[in-house]
Amino acid sequence: MKINWGTAIVIAFGLFMTFILYFVFKVQSDSKYDNELVVDKYYQKELTFEEQMEKEQNAHDMTESVTIISTNAGIKISFPKEYDITKINGKVSFYRPSNKKLDFEMPISLSSPHLLIPKSNLVGGRWDISVDWSYEGKEFLSKETVIQ
Repeated sequence: MKINWGTAIVIAFGLFMTFILYFVFKVQSDSKYDNELVVDKYYQKELTFEEQMEKEQNAHDMTESVTIISTNAGIKISFPKEYDITKINGKVSFYRPSNKKLDFEMPISLSSPHLLIPKSNLVGGRWDISVDWSYEGKEFLSKETVIQ
């Protein structure tokens, strides 16, 4: 049996399409190639963007701002010493860009001007940390990227 060049091109196109479809189905069905949104309810979160900008501006205008430092013990978040720690409320959000399942939030409850998140609670790598807090009705938002 002899195959002419027209038949060979059709066979080559067919094999190429099969090859591409195989990888498309493999990526869509395998959880290792998880392609999820960065944030759940993305559009609802985007509606609060102006509020976030105002909170960030409030944090930027402070004389002494919140500091987020990676130490050997974990991540240390220091609040301004001039504020009464009993009046500070809020939450700290930990976002892991590489794995959504590692994201978590914790409420701010202080007994000193420092909040320490132990290294045992964190997987090594990049963390985007947001400290959303309020003091006497004024809201602040501080963001930092830390490599742990």
